[in-house]
Amino acid sequence: MSTAHSDRSGRGRSGMFRTKTVEQSIQDTEEPEHALRKDLSALDLTVFGVGVVIGTGIFVLTGKVARENAGPSVALAFVLAGIVCGLAALCYAEFASTVPVAGSAYTFSYASLGELPAWIIGWDLILELALGCAVVAVGWSGYIQSLMANAGWYLPGPLTGAHDGTFGFDLLACLLVLVLTAILVAGMKLSSRVTAVVVGIKVTVVLIVIIVGSFFITGSNYHPFIPPTQEAASSGGLAAPLIQTMFGFTPSNFGVMGIFSAAAVVFFAFIGFDIVATAAEETRNPQRDLPRGILGSLLICTVLYVAVSIVVTGMEKYDRLSVKAPLADAFKAAGHPFWAGLISFGAAVGLTSVCMILLLGQSRVFFAMSRDGLLPRFFSIVHPRYGTPYRSTILLGVIVAVVAGFTSIDVLAELVNIGTLFAFIVVAIGVVLLRRARPELPRAFRTPFVPYVPALSVLASLWLMLNLPTETWVRFAVWMVIGVVVYFVYGRRKSRVSQAADRRPTV
Repeated sequence: MSTAHSDRSGRGRSGMFRTKTVEQSIQDTEEPEHALRKDLSALDLTVFGVGVVIGTGIFVLTGKVARENAGPSVALAFVLAGIVCGLAALCYAEFASTVPVAGSAYTFSYASLGELPAWIIGWDLILELALGCAVVAVGWSGYIQSLMANAGWYLPGPLTGAHDGTFGFDLLACLLVLVLTAILVAGMKLSSRVTAVVVGIKVTVVLIVIIVGSFFITGSNYHPFIPPTQEAASSGGLAAPLIQTMFGFTPSNFGVMGIFSAAAVVFFAFIGFDIVATAAEETRNPQRDLPRGILGSLLICTVLYVAVSIVVTGMEKYDRLSVKAPLADAFKAAGHPFWAGLISFGAAVGLTSVCMILLLGQSRVFFAMSRDGLLPRFFSIVHPRYGTPYRSTILLGVIVAVVAGFTSIDVLAELVNIGTLFAFIVVAIGVVLLRRARPELPRAFRTPFVPYVPALSVLASLWLMLNLPTETWVRFAVWMVIGVVVYFVYGRRKSRVSQAADRRPTV
């Protein structure tokens, strides 16, 4: 590696803003004890992306947002949210094909922004994916308990989770996480096969909704397509959106601004496509397949979301849609309970793959940070037979299982959203910085119109973040402060990049 490359890569920076070169990141993946097995294809990555994105969002958010924010124009809100994610996906695709290493936004940040920013984004991703997995597991448990009740089977009350302030442990949520952890330890190929089956089931259910539901559409339900503007109910204190707290701006429902308000909500139905990038190191041809997996899964999900929203708002007037189970209840209202039951089954099955891939993403970020010495190196040893980071997977799986057992579904869920948007902003900035620092790097995929596309991605993500409650920002800030303390107490001293720089003779 030339001296010029070392200088441009940021090795000359001091301490916590020292970057890790792309070459060094790739070289670390070749260490036998820390090398992940390459088993995945572009199809596997696309299935992973679809598997994690299509979850409760498509089964629940469609009706909620149509009824409360946008009416039939919720389809346009999904298009807008898809565009925001598409801008971020273009940035992820360039980074993932240029730096095909586990860790996603953490690894990308280390190569472009420096060690402390990389630590912050890694710490952020660990929280985002852990909470996301726990919340999804609790949601899955609720669906399964409902299906069991239909068959006359019931769990003892204390094992169904906490209700109305009473103590309880959600046994089903805990067991789901533990089983999925075992599957992830057993290898990526097995994980991808299980995911493929689950994704096949839930995509089939979504297609049934679109095809069968289209026969029950009433044209008058689309009128007016964009309902008249209504001022949204104002929230006070920490519950108010940050943009309202800072500038006094009150979002409106319906009308054109209602579409933008709806987009801020349905965006969260797209969360997860970025997790495809965490599997970069386990992909056979990452330069070709990662961009295909990231962009392909996002395109498929956007098309399905728009089609479902058009069908469901055509089946039933938007102001009569159910908030809890709009798709299933729309079929019940049309006199077809069989299809309603099938949709509920698809929702329950679909959450299984969401939970698994969130666990997968979290363990890979933790593994990458451990391999760099920012977390104990003990957790970056891969299994001699399965080629998976089994120690970090088991540790995080057990923690998430316990959290899922004791967590209410609505606790801290919005932290998942702010964490994802923060990662989007960091990756977009990183693309521009790495283009300037290392223009000679081979890039199998190049984000078009740099720096304009990354700048649009930053602005769009920041706008959605400003629409989150102030209390979510406060909780996020507390978690980040804890992370910075951990970095200065442990990570900065143990960092392999910093230790290597300290050993080099000064010129």
